[in-house]
This record gives sequence, C-alpha cells and structure tokens, in this order.
Amino acid sequence: MGVIKSLGSILDDERISMPASEYERIKVAQRYFRNDMPQVRYKNAEGLLVEREFMSINVTKMCAHRLASIIYNEQSTINVGNESDNEFLQDVLADNDFNNQYEERLESGIALGGFAVRPYVQNDKIKLAWVQADQFYPLHNNTNEIDEAAIASKTVVTENNSPVYYTLLEFHQWDNDTYKITNELYRSESATSVGIQVPLTTLPEYEQLAPEVNLKGLTNPLFAYFKTPGANNKQADSPLGLGIVDNAKHEIDAINITHDQFVHEVQLGKRRIAVPAEMLKPGARFGGQDTASNQRPLMFDPKEDIYMQMYGDADAIGIKDLTTNIRNDQYSQSMDFFLKEFENSVGLSQGTFTNSPSGVQTATEVVTNNSMTYQTRSSYLTQVDKQLKTLIKAIFELAQCGQLFSDGKPRFAGDIEDLVIDIDYQDGVFTDKTTQFTQDSQAVTMGVMPKKRFLMRNFNLDEQQADQWLEELSQEQPEGNLNSLLENGDYPQGEDEPEPDEGD
Repeated sequence: MGVIKSLGSILDDERISMPASEYERIKVAQRYFRNDMPQVRYKNAEGLLVEREFMSINVTKMCAHRLASIIYNEQSTINVGNESDNEFLQDVLADNDFNNQYEERLESGIALGGFAVRPYVQNDKIKLAWVQADQFYPLHNNTNEIDEAAIASKTVVTENNSPVYYTLLEFHQWDNDTYKITNELYRSESATSVGIQVPLTTLPEYEQLAPEVNLKGLTNPLFAYFKTPGANNKQADSPLGLGIVDNAKHEIDAINITHDQFVHEVQLGKRRIAVPAEMLKPGARFGGQDTASNQRPLMFDPKEDIYMQMYGDADAIGIKDLTTNIRNDQYSQSMDFFLKEFENSVGLSQGTFTNSPSGVQTATEVVTNNSMTYQTRSSYLTQVDKQLKTLIKAIFELAQCGQLFSDGKPRFAGDIEDLVIDIDYQDGVFTDKTTQFTQDSQAVTMGVMPKKRFLMRNFNLDEQQADQWLEELSQEQPEGNLNSLLENGDYPQGEDEPEPDEGD
C-alpha cells in the first residue's frame, strides 16, 4: 500500500521552489483589483464604535484597463507566413475568441503581475486555457526563462450538503528531450488546505485525463507566460512580475482615503437647520375633539429632512443654520496631487487621470505629452510580443502531436523554427500624426496613395466629404493639383497645416 500524499499548501510540493511571499503579494493585488476594501471603523459623537462603507476609487482597475486597451485590442492581428498554416492558426484563434479574451486577461495580468496561456486538445480542437497569476507556479525561482511550471485549477463541489475543495495540479517538466505533463488531483474539506491526493476519476471532468503524458520532439513549453516589464524589486530572484499595486500601494491608499473623506464630508455637509423641538411636534388638540382635523398643523413639511430638533429654551435656540461648507477645493487639489503621483508611479503621462496641466492641447502636444505612456506601452509590448510568439509556437508544437487527436494525425508537419510570425498591434492613438501627414504627403507625390485616401486619413473625412474637397480644389486651382499643394506646403483657404484627429 502506497503512502498517501498530502499538501497543506501548493508551495509545500517539493517540485515548486517559489517563496510564499510572492503569492501573498498577489493576494493583496487581487483584493485591490476587486476593490475589496475593509469597512471604516470610527467613534461617533457618543463615543460608540461604528462602521461605514469605505468609499474608494478602483484606480487599479482603471489603470490596468487603460493600459490593456492601448497595448492590445480587437483590431490587432496575428499571422504566420504560410497560407495553410495561417488558416489553421486563424481557426484556432477565432474558435477561442482570442482578441477579446486576450485584452481582458491582459488587464488582470497587468494588475497582478502576470498570467499564462496554455493550449490543449479537446474534441480534436486546440483550446486555450487562461491561467491567472495565483494559479501559476514556476518550478524554479532563479531563472528569467520559465520553461517548467505547475498550474493549479480549483473546483468546489457539494458533498453531503458540505463544500468540498478539489485542486488539480498540472506539472509541465522536461526530462531530457521528453516533455512530461503530470496531473494530480487533491481533495480537501477546508478552503485553506490543498488536502490529500485522490484518483483523477473522482471528478467526472477529469475522468479522461491521463495521470502522465510524455511528448517527444517538442522544443518549446506548452504554455506562454506574460511577465510585466521591469525588475521584481520585492523578490530579486523571482521570475514573476510585479503588478500595479506592488510599487504604487501608498499612492493608491492616499487616493482612496482622500476620496473616502471627501464623500463622507459631502454626506455630512448636507443642509441642516436647528429648530426648537416643539416646532417639529404635532400641535395640541383643541376643542376637546380627538380628530386630525382638530389638530394644529405642523410648522414644517413632514417630508423635510433638513431640520434637527434641539431641546432647551426655544427663544435661545431660535432657528439656526448648522450647514458647514464643503472643502471642495482642498480635496480636489489633494486628489489631483495624489493622482499625479500615481500616474508617475505606473508610468502614465500626466493628464491620464487628471486635468492636463496645459489645458486644451494641439495634436503635436498630445504626441509629446504622451511620451511617458508611449514608453510604458512599448515596454509592455515587448513582453506581450514575447508571450504571443511563445503561444503561437506552443499551438503549432501541440498540433504536431498526432497522438493527441482521435485520428492519430498531426495538424502541422513543418518546422517550428521556420514559422514567420507577424503581429500587428494597431498603434492607433500613438501614431505620430505629424509624421503620418508627412509620409502620406510623400506617398501622394510619388503616386502610390490616392488623394482621396490621403484626405480621409489625415483630415478625418468620410468618403463623401473627401470627394467634395477634391471637387472644390479642382475648381479653385484648375492649373494646379493636390500634389503641388503638398510639395509647396500650402493648404486650402490659406490655413496652416491642419491638426489631424487626436484619437481617443
């Protein structure tokens, strides 16, 4: 009889050598990303300890969403050189709704420090499994390239009216030239413990899963990990990336505290008027009759909530306005200060979350002021590009394994290293419009760009408007043409060079 394997934590497995502090850090980042903040506890005027909701702003989510949307969006394209291979790839990506899914997963990856994608075969189709930061465990913590890892998947089922927690650990390891995938299922009645190892057949969804799979001929791991750019200054030898919160927690806390206090002051600052208590009480009945019609009416509308009863000498109390001024300017300045600190901390240009320091900006100023965001985006794109190319190679590596398909035939028979992978990220707002205008002008002069297309691209015109412009130009300058205008640097109506649309 073999020894039953038991794990208190996934990190207790001897094959995983990551420090627990890395995953505690990820838990904190997840809490901020969910905007899961504790209640505010304070003592009221009577000295009693009370609680209220913490009115925070989820700047972690806002920042991650902003970065993800300018790094990768649904307009991005991924292609490989060979036509038949590219058709196969497009089918896989479309079947997994890749572009929409990737932008969403990238958002959480930026917030938490990283994420992974793992291709697998299901019903003769290649599917993609998305692995969150807290599910991914590198087997070695002293390397920049992660080629061995454990992936954890958790499932909660009800047994005998009680929740039971199952954890599937999927180990990806190299044994010389053999790529080995080991699947282990653990059962626990506690959410804080991994539990004891049980057969894969314990859960219906894992009945067809083999305990071990050995694949020959692979050169790349069957997962692709995205690591946020920059050094991990929390754990120097860790291959995991850092999320938004890790080096901006103090700024985020300051923003949240400022916003919470301002909202609370607004709530307390509503108009309040102190009046003698007797003014808010029904008047005495008169005439000896006990009917509402014989009751003296209230002095104030009973729906009003601005009056506060004060007890004492009615003449001394009188009617006093207790409303306090809301310190709007002070809080706005404080919030603006902390938001600017946050923008600097996460590498976004000033004006991303605050008012631009220069007010309304020209197109050239937008490009200049976006330099910080552009540099940050470029750093993230380097890591995204690395992950995507690793993923494409993993998809084709998997397609080479005929034993994973019901007919035993591989879906790809070429050389992985010969794949020419082309990724177009659709730069959008980060296109330098001045440079674009100059380049398009030269293209028109060379006769390789239609004049109508030039007008539509650089002046944000639709096709009908562009046709109208061309017609007006031909009438105003019958001896010249658009090419001569572009060459001489002259523009219609004697205007300066128009500023193209700045984008979002």
